[in-house]
Amino acid sequence: MRQSFRGGIRLKGLKPAGRWPSGNVRYYYRYTTPATPMPDAPKDSPEFLRAYTDAAAGKPTKVRGKIRHRTGTIGAGIRAFLASDAYMARATSTRARWRSFAEEFEEFFATARLADLEPRHIRRYLAQFGPHPANNRLKLWRAMGRWWVDNGLLDADPARDVRKRAAPESDGHTPWTAADATAFRYHWPIGSMQRLAFELLAQTGAAIGDAVTLGPGNLRNGWLTYRRTKSKTLCTVPLFVTPRPAYYPSSEDLRTCIEAAPKHLTWLSTARGGSRSPKAAGQWFSKAAREAGIEGKTAHGVRKYLATYMAEHGATEAQRMAILGHDTTAQTRDYSKTADARKIIQGTDFDNFSDPVDNLSHNALKT
Repeated sequence: MRQSFRGGIRLKGLKPAGRWPSGNVRYYYRYTTPATPMPDAPKDSPEFLRAYTDAAAGKPTKVRGKIRHRTGTIGAGIRAFLASDAYMARATSTRARWRSFAEEFEEFFATARLADLEPRHIRRYLAQFGPHPANNRLKLWRAMGRWWVDNGLLDADPARDVRKRAAPESDGHTPWTAADATAFRYHWPIGSMQRLAFELLAQTGAAIGDAVTLGPGNLRNGWLTYRRTKSKTLCTVPLFVTPRPAYYPSSEDLRTCIEAAPKHLTWLSTARGGSRSPKAAGQWFSKAAREAGIEGKTAHGVRKYLATYMAEHGATEAQRMAILGHDTTAQTRDYSKTADARKIIQGTDFDNFSDPVDNLSHNALKT
């Protein structure tokens, strides 16, 4: 059946199937498998014509916010992975990052056949990025490749032989220093939510996404326990225990901040008493750091600050792993490289070494 408009130009392959609530005819482009739904718009409108042209060219089309790809394309494979348990089981932060990458891949690869995808195509695509961004995207390619093979979409994993790029050993988050901590405390007095956020991060070593969920319910007999969202590992923090471990920093400022804050289910609550979202909290804390004169450092850098402090004051790897929730010793060592270097430099006299910034009285910064 041929449909015509304006001057007799005809659109082939359109199949009517009732009407939209708006009254427009509901059409499907029938030359794709499955048939591609056309938008809720008049047949001679620019929106409808763009969708028709894309469908005829095999491009993905959006209908009411949903993307439809032709069967057998890389775009269809990507969408299938995003609907899978393998994707949904990831941490919320990982899913958000991977979905952003997946939409980026769709723009580049969507209409290509999945069966034609080879390692060289992935390598060529990743070559446009620096080492860390490329390696982060490779994680998604590998996860999708394994899932495609396991679910019968491919016989061989196209990402298996794509090697990671050599890159400096860093996750991109610069550790805070004692001077940074002093500057932040000087700028944000006790009683401010920003100061409470810093003390909570500096005393628990929690990632910002976990810190926003912490509250009185996580505390029992002075011990703070919670499970990390990202790795699902259990963290056990000697927050207010007596006597305090020699390797653990004083938490009196945190106690004072909590006592001065409104009482809610979570400590880092919003002005209305609700829980903060992890992403918004990270941006909010980075802004607070910049206002205190600390540039280019994030909440995650405070986690490394605690790791360094504990290493400098004699905490064992096992103790640091239990508090920070690391599941490998390699992670723990990476987080305390600065402290290890100082020990090497100071030698046997390291235990007598003190940072003059650490000796500043926190009591002078409380107001």
